[in-house]
Amino acid sequence: MAHLSDLARLLTGRRVAVLTGAGCSTESGIPDYRGPETLRRARNPIRFQQFVGDPAWRQRYWARSYVGWPRIRDARPNPAHRALAAMGEAGLLTGLITQNVDRLHHKAGSGEVTELHGALADVVCLGCGDLTSREALQQRLSVLNPTFSLPAPVESAPDGDAELDTTAGFTPADCERCGGALKPHVVFFGENVPRQRVDAAFAAVAAAQALLVVGSSLAVFSGWRFVKRAHEAGLPVGLLNLGASRGDAQATVRVQARAGEALPALAHLLGAR
Repeated sequence: MAHLSDLARLLTGRRVAVLTGAGCSTESGIPDYRGPETLRRARNPIRFQQFVGDPAWRQRYWARSYVGWPRIRDARPNPAHRALAAMGEAGLLTGLITQNVDRLHHKAGSGEVTELHGALADVVCLGCGDLTSREALQQRLSVLNPTFSLPAPVESAPDGDAELDTTAGFTPADCERCGGALKPHVVFFGENVPRQRVDAAFAAVAAAQALLVVGSSLAVFSGWRFVKRAHEAGLPVGLLNLGASRGDAQATVRVQARAGEALPALAHLLGAR
């Protein structure tokens, strides 16, 4: 098994594109789908067609999101996010691509961030396309559901929602502009990543001399495609993750470690402060 010093040697003197997954945010209290805890709490994520095609699924999602949103809203960047921000500030990165929807890279101070799957902080109307704030929606939901109790404690779920035994009686909010159904402005399973985001991410990889993957199993194609592209282009690939990854065979250097513990040390070795 490679050590962090091996990863530092791989990246030293090279401009790096970074791809982050859920393992970058678990130390901020946000659960993942495929990390070490997955088997204990595995569940099927909501799919795009379920959400758009069935009001009952939308009601269920928004009730669970109403309970789960405060944890996403109040989450704070951990040392991994801050280390990547420092690496960007030091001019070491060609771009930061994230599969996460928590906006913690922005909170940490990273500049050029491509949010492949969007962000839970925004809400989009499926009718007119109007974008609104998730926090503003939370206030509307509170008014619409004055008697909906918030169980405590509650287990958070990877969609930014929470595990609830029942969502009966919860009233979702509609778009204030056109009355259409509202959806978190994120890419659900079964939905395509917008082309401009994919293009921006590929541009970051094309401008790089190495790719660093942090905290991702690369199980879904939206992230895996960039490892595949980098490997085909002959770029070295560094992989920092806990557990198995789809990119293990393509990794030049693979380090098993928690992002929040390893990335600050890596940033220091690369000269970022």
